[in-house]
Amino acid sequence: MVDMVNDILLQAVLILVVVFMFLLMYNVPQKALSKISFGSRTNLQAKRHFVQGAQLLEKARSAKDGVAASSLAKSAAEEADKAVGLNPKDAAAHILKALALELQGYKTSALDALDVALSPMAVKSLSDEERGDALFKRAELKVAMSRTERVDSAIADLVDSVKFRTDNPRAFFVSGQCYETKGMTVEAKKAYEDALRVQPMFTVAQEALDRLGS
Repeated sequence: MVDMVNDILLQAVLILVVVFMFLLMYNVPQKALSKISFGSRTNLQAKRHFVQGAQLLEKARSAKDGVAASSLAKSAAEEADKAVGLNPKDAAAHILKALALELQGYKTSALDALDVALSPMAVKSLSDEERGDALFKRAELKVAMSRTERVDSAIADLVDSVKFRTDNPRAFFVSGQCYETKGMTVEAKKAYEDALRVQPMFTVAQEALDRLGS
């Protein structure tokens, strides 16, 4: 019994120190993990897989060798899948899976994982700010896939994102880029101005405004 309690405490420390730092670095919802009840053995097992997956993904991102990075990212996705299997309503596990898949170059599958994280089944596990971050990440992926038909969808995600998270200058900046793609110069300028309002030294936003003649 004592060993089990110690094990739970150890997992809590890992979550607060290692995973929380990971979430901060990669714009993953930062409070989702704190809402998990440690009284459930299933939830605890899910969090163990999540912690292992987060650690693997962190190593993958810092790996200099592409083959090693891909292998680590694949293992991270597998751990995320295990966490999802145990607790499919935990949006953080789906987001971890999305990040691992993205690192492997599987953008469409990463987008699918984010869709699940933001679905009615899982989105309730996110705070408003976390939901804003997840929406922004999904919009980023849509833009990165360079498909014109996804621009409107990306804009919709970004509009919702800044409602939940008003202090993310990158969300406003990417909105500006999307509006430019659609030829909506007035809206693009407004988005870049909003980015600068949040972060006055956001150089690329200022350069975009200068380019548009503002």
